[in-house]
Amino acid sequence: MTTAQTPELDVQPTPLALLLLGREADPKSERGVECPGDLPSPSDPDLVARARAAKEKLGDKVFVLGHHYQRDEVIQFADVTGDSFKLARDAAARPEAEYIVFCGVHFMAESADILTSDDQKVVLPDLAAGCSMADMATAEQVAECWDVLTEAGIAEQVVPVSYMNSSADIKAFTGKHGGTICTSSNAKRALEWAFQHGEKVLFLPDQHLGRNTAVRDMGMSLDDCVVYNPHKPNGGLTAEELRAAKMILWRGHCSVHGRFSLDSVNDVRERIPGVNVLVHPECKHEVVSAADHVGSTEYIIKALEAAPAGSKWAIGTELNLVRRLANRFAPEGKEIVFLDKTVCFCSTMNRIDLPHLVWALESLAEGNLVNRIEVDKETEAFAKLALERMLALP
Repeated sequence: MTTAQTPELDVQPTPLALLLLGREADPKSERGVECPGDLPSPSDPDLVARARAAKEKLGDKVFVLGHHYQRDEVIQFADVTGDSFKLARDAAARPEAEYIVFCGVHFMAESADILTSDDQKVVLPDLAAGCSMADMATAEQVAECWDVLTEAGIAEQVVPVSYMNSSADIKAFTGKHGGTICTSSNAKRALEWAFQHGEKVLFLPDQHLGRNTAVRDMGMSLDDCVVYNPHKPNGGLTAEELRAAKMILWRGHCSVHGRFSLDSVNDVRERIPGVNVLVHPECKHEVVSAADHVGSTEYIIKALEAAPAGSKWAIGTELNLVRRLANRFAPEGKEIVFLDKTVCFCSTMNRIDLPHLVWALESLAEGNLVNRIEVDKETEAFAKLALERMLALP
């Protein structure tokens, strides 16, 4: 068929395609795509000096938070580094800072806004820095899931537990329905608390952390867990399956940690005899089961700090952090490699680059508030309730 004979196709780009192209915004999504203002050129040799100058001009009015997965060019300007919850708490502990510049992703900035005072303003240098995991559970989907649990006659037995890596809307749902938030380091305590208050747990939005905690840390079986798929009628589950389950896992995952496979573990053991495999609990269950050590980002850092000189480690977490740790501990004779052969950065976290940070700091220094992340009061109240339940965990 020649070009002239080819029938015209009425192809319309989907909302998702437009979102990925940066031509539309999805108001129901956890992240946005617009970033107003003129960014400096990434090739500007004065970017570092400009960032320092703007930060110095702002003085104590600004407090810069840097998540562990940020690139080095950004992390050098962080006043504190850490995981998402530690950073949000650090921000709340600095009430004198008028501006909190969060070098992380959208849900983290939301958490900082929830935990800081009304006088403090949280800024995200690039509004398109979202989280694919957090985006996998929307408020509408979770409300529909709760309706399914209600129709199955088990909603009153279910306690929601939501991972910190979730939107403010999901945290608010959790608080409103008697649940708590957890981090990767206190997920076991959160589940123990939940089972004291109910017979079942709805775990949002990371199925792997929920499954690994229930099976590896609490002695449940894989048969105690079912996966609720929001894209299928009734989550793809029967009422009988829901009634029999102890853990109802949301079908969500981390795009970075989900890439690691059992083959990755076997391959690195073959290449590096005597290697210690250390992975994050957001990895798949078979990866966690095959690893030597499993723990949160903070756990990973502390484990490497305590490791003996000459030890060998393969780390299953985000590459920016692994590279930083490898460079940090190389002088001590510790060999640290990335678990997978394939390079895998957190693409949305990496949207916070030096030009965006410079633009945000210079705008604030000039008196222009940009990219403020602000959670509405009702959502904030219920989300804060869920966070306070986590803070009260023994």
